[in-house]
Amino acid sequence: MSILSAKDHRPSGRRKFYATLLGCASALAFVPGFALAQATSGAVVQLDTVVIDGTAGDDDAGSIVASRTTSGGKIATELLDTPASVSVITSKEIQERNAQNVEQVLSYSAGVTTDFYGSDDRFDFIKIRGLDAYAYRDGLTLGRPFGGVREEVFAFERVEVLRGANSTTFGVSDPGGAVNYITKRPRDIRFGEAYVTGGSNNLAEVGVDFGDNLTPDATLSYRVTAKVRKADAEYDHSRDNEKFVMGGLTWRPDAATSLTMVVDYLKKDGVPGSGGHPVGSDLPRHRFFGEPDYNYRGTERTTLNLMFEHDFGGGLSFSSNARYSDAKTNFGYAYVSGSAGDGSTTVNRAFFGNDGTDREFIVDARLQYDSRFNGIDSQTLVGVEYRDATSTDITAWGPAPSIDWRNPIYTGRPANVPVLSSSKSEQKGKALYLQQNLTFSEKWIATLGLRHDWIDTTNTDRLAATSQSGEFSETTKRLGLTYKLNEDLSLYGSYAESVVPASLTVEPEEGDQLEFGVKYRPAGTNALLTAAVYDLTKKNMTRIDPITNRPATIGEVRVRGLDLEGKAELSDRISLIGSYSYLDSEITRNGTLGNEGKRLTFVPRHTASVWVNYTLAGNESRGDMTFGLGGRFTGSYYFNDANTVGTGSNFTVDAAYSYQLEKNTALALNVSNLFDRKHIDYGGFGADFYNPGREVSVSLRRSW
Repeated sequence: MSILSAKDHRPSGRRKFYATLLGCASALAFVPGFALAQATSGAVVQLDTVVIDGTAGDDDAGSIVASRTTSGGKIATELLDTPASVSVITSKEIQERNAQNVEQVLSYSAGVTTDFYGSDDRFDFIKIRGLDAYAYRDGLTLGRPFGGVREEVFAFERVEVLRGANSTTFGVSDPGGAVNYITKRPRDIRFGEAYVTGGSNNLAEVGVDFGDNLTPDATLSYRVTAKVRKADAEYDHSRDNEKFVMGGLTWRPDAATSLTMVVDYLKKDGVPGSGGHPVGSDLPRHRFFGEPDYNYRGTERTTLNLMFEHDFGGGLSFSSNARYSDAKTNFGYAYVSGSAGDGSTTVNRAFFGNDGTDREFIVDARLQYDSRFNGIDSQTLVGVEYRDATSTDITAWGPAPSIDWRNPIYTGRPANVPVLSSSKSEQKGKALYLQQNLTFSEKWIATLGLRHDWIDTTNTDRLAATSQSGEFSETTKRLGLTYKLNEDLSLYGSYAESVVPASLTVEPEEGDQLEFGVKYRPAGTNALLTAAVYDLTKKNMTRIDPITNRPATIGEVRVRGLDLEGKAELSDRISLIGSYSYLDSEITRNGTLGNEGKRLTFVPRHTASVWVNYTLAGNESRGDMTFGLGGRFTGSYYFNDANTVGTGSNFTVDAAYSYQLEKNTALALNVSNLFDRKHIDYGGFGADFYNPGREVSVSLRRSW
């Protein structure tokens, strides 16, 4: 059998009908405003231009309260007018909380659970409304964060969270929700910031983000964003190093046109995790029972983004964005796999390794027409998407020498680790979608979405030298209705669908959600309060049929819940972020006797969070001082479908302090897990994985 060398791998039928129906609907719906307007005696009234792709700006950069989003649909829309539950984490909020990774960025958002694998640092672990989240960058899919690249937060202007089914908006996804990262772009002004940071675990980091116009008339602008990080993790024999650089150019030949190119390079040299601690041992976090010489997690990725916008006038505009990325990832480590029993302090271990590559080209183009007819405002958008992706994956696993956790003696790098699988996947996808917004009497907003995806996949087993191909063709729908009681308060209801191709041999997994909500932006304030109740179901989940012992679509789960969220800048001195979520999850069909009626794994019934900032104004002798304090509560949850192994509830406190040295210079102190509370995030299968411990950082930041 082939082996994976243990060298250091750091990286230098209904469907045709639906398709036809969709094409016809798109052609007809594309011109409702235009056609009906021509049929009336009145002239067509042109609406104000609406920016289709909300990624260009950072209009909310100076506030924690956002006003617009594209994640509720690819038509940029006011949050109060969007019939979906959406959270926006702005750059100001990210900086105030000093969120260093995606999990930390999302940790104060309603309906979101993160970090449920504890000190496993390979991926971003994110669930929304109890199900795995899908990630997107500027509306283009990145796939599931589990198994993907850990994204660099410094690259993004803001992060948007769409709760609920959304395949009609972005394509393939689970019904729980999605995360959309918005890339930083050049601006038409001179700006910049630079910072240096030091802290726990030998952290040393420096970063810059600046830009300016290259021409006096601002037709050409640039932006450079970069950071270098050198640090350890909180356990022995670890590292957390990173180099990131991103450059962007924007060309504006006239007031109606812009073209932006952004190129970024990400290289990470880290470790995959602590390897776990023996079940029930309650040891210090720094103790390490893996193998120092076989302990690596690497990422190297280059990405090219292109974004184009043009306003033809008369309510017609066009926009498109494309992305090419080339990534290499790997990891290798030894982990605690079980106890020797009989009270022994010797524990079993296993080696686990993986090498992967991913190349992807994806492009999305859309045409939008805005008009008004018979007192009805119409926004119609038709888009197409194309994706071509190739990935390879080699996975290796084998037994490792056992270790005494009281007196660990490391045995060194293995000569090789047996290869379990070696595969190659080639996938080509196409999509056609329609989105329509109709506003009646400035009170009622009807939202319609329709999308059809075609995906052709070929999977090659490189060990067996066999290939298998399959086709995926599905339509998803989205319907929403918003009623604005006034300019500050809206009610909405929506129905949305999702779809995921599980494998080549079974039907795709499908989801649907019914949601009702309310959004309130109090007059005269900079605040947004939202509440939503929902009922979502994921069907056709692939499980092993106990009768045939083969994969079959016999799984089904249901989640019903409540999400509450508020963000407010109550004054120049006080701001507040708060959320609460109730999730009632249930396995309704499983295929394994005894699990129906059980709760979903890693899904607590209750989560809550609050973050408060208070600024004490400065005087002649000192500068402004800002104090921040936050708390995060996560209820108990289970590690397995049988609900026999799990963890208790936990509460974590975070804190921040900043001092304004002068107008554009500040010193900031941030502490996560202030009281160093320790609990088990994941475990029960031979090893426990603790939550992150207390981390302290001090940053000096200069802006201009």
